[in-house]
Amino acid sequence: MRMISRYTIGLLPIVIIMLLAAYPFMNDSRSTLILLSKIFIFAVFAMSYDLLLGYTGIVSFGHAMFFGIGAYAIGIVMYKIGDSMGMLLLALLIGVVLAAIVSYIVGILTLRLQSHFYAMLTLAFAGLFTVLAEKWRSITKGNDGFPFPIPDFFRDRTTFYYFALVFMILFFLLLRRFTKSPLGRVLQAIRENEQRTASLGYQVVHYKVIVSVVAGVVAALCGGMYGMTLRFVNTSVFSMNTTLDALLMTIIGGIGTLYGGVIGAALIELAHELLTSLAKVHPIFERWIIFFGLLYILVVMVFPLGIAGTFKLWLKRKKTSIPLGKRDDVPW
Repeated sequence: MRMISRYTIGLLPIVIIMLLAAYPFMNDSRSTLILLSKIFIFAVFAMSYDLLLGYTGIVSFGHAMFFGIGAYAIGIVMYKIGDSMGMLLLALLIGVVLAAIVSYIVGILTLRLQSHFYAMLTLAFAGLFTVLAEKWRSITKGNDGFPFPIPDFFRDRTTFYYFALVFMILFFLLLRRFTKSPLGRVLQAIRENEQRTASLGYQVVHYKVIVSVVAGVVAALCGGMYGMTLRFVNTSVFSMNTTLDALLMTIIGGIGTLYGGVIGAALIELAHELLTSLAKVHPIFERWIIFFGLLYILVVMVFPLGIAGTFKLWLKRKKTSIPLGKRDDVPW
């Protein structure tokens, strides 16, 4: 039975991917394809945040600045220069390079500090980018934002849906390989005991800067993909809400799991969609953020380690026959 359950669990992601690949043939609703594309993109964004929080123990309140850099890079290049495939690649390259530079500078300046100071300083840096986007109206159009064209190849929603699905699968595999590498093991050692890791001779700050750059680059690519989904960009991409979405997706899905980001992104985006649609049915749902908060509290109470983390712990207990009442193996 144990072998069957392992086989079933290993087969489940493949079945889900096959169903997602077949979905446009069963339902080609434009709104649904956009929603699913956003879930795929935010899943990768949550994974990038999980590299910081789940694998290294770094709390950031400014992760949205990298997301916004990627979104604005796509928007400005497509709007000002052209919407060819070559310009798209140039825009992605600009977004990646800018995000890498900014994340490196922010990391060098702040990662030597204690975690709560780093969190607040990243929030301050994100605020600077928000102000820049608001004031530089000749380029960004301020709070109003601007629409922009994208290459013809991606204008078909089904094509972009498949592109976003491949984007999620590819980055899950790449980031999983990253976390399983020797560098990823050092990051997890830093999370568990930073002082001990440093005493073993590892340059802790260097490793933190590396993961900060990797997470920033991936977040910038997600921002570019998000901009292509909406074909519009404004200052909201730099907002604190964007970072909080990544944080909630990571916590709800399961910290330190990567695939928890996929679960968290799906749950939060579907909850957003459901609650905003219910607002049209009854005025009480216009305060949908309250219901969303209640949903978050309920999920955390039922799944204290996140959905993926709690399920993983349940499997471990079942395998070792540990009574469910004992919680000695919970990380906190």
